[in-house]
Amino acid sequence: MMKTTAAYWRDHLRLIQHVEGGSFRETYRAPLEIAQNALPASFSGARAASTAIYFLLEDGEFSAFHRIAADELWHFYDGTTLHIYEIKPDGDLVVHRLGRECHQGDRLQVLISAGSWFASSVEETGGFTLAGCTVAPGFDFADFELANRAKLSSEFPQHAGLIALLTR
Repeated sequence: MMKTTAAYWRDHLRLIQHVEGGSFRETYRAPLEIAQNALPASFSGARAASTAIYFLLEDGEFSAFHRIAADELWHFYDGTTLHIYEIKPDGDLVVHRLGRECHQGDRLQVLISAGSWFASSVEETGGFTLAGCTVAPGFDFADFELANRAKLSSEFPQHAGLIALLTR
C-alpha cells in the first residue's frame, strides 16, 4: 500500500490555497436552497441546504481563527491528528482532536457550532491532515469572518496567547 503525503492529496484532489490557511476544494453544493426568511437573522441571503469541502493542513501551517454563521461538521480522512481550537461565545475553550487515534482521545468527526471562533493546526512534526468539512446551511463567504487578533484578544483575554499564535 502506498504511503500518502500532503503533496499527493493536494495534486490528486486539485486543492487550492484557502484564505484562512491550508488548501481546499469545494466538492458539493446542494441544489436545494433555503430562503433567507427561513434562516436566522445571521444569514444575509438564501443559502444552499449544505456544502462540503476537502481541507488539507500541514505542519507549519495553521487555519486562522474565524467563524461562520452555520454549524460545521469536520470528518477525518488521512494523516495525523488535527487540533481544532473552538472558543465558544461564552468564552469556554474546547480543544478537539480530529484523527484516527481514538484510544488517545481523537474523534473521526468533530462539530463546531455556528458562531464559535475556531482555528486548527497539525502539531506533529512533518504531519498533515486531510479532512472534510460539511456546512449546513451551506457555506457562503458572506457568512465568513476572519478574526482580528487585537479585537478577539480583548474579547477573550484568557485565550490571548493562543489567539496570538493562530491569527495573522
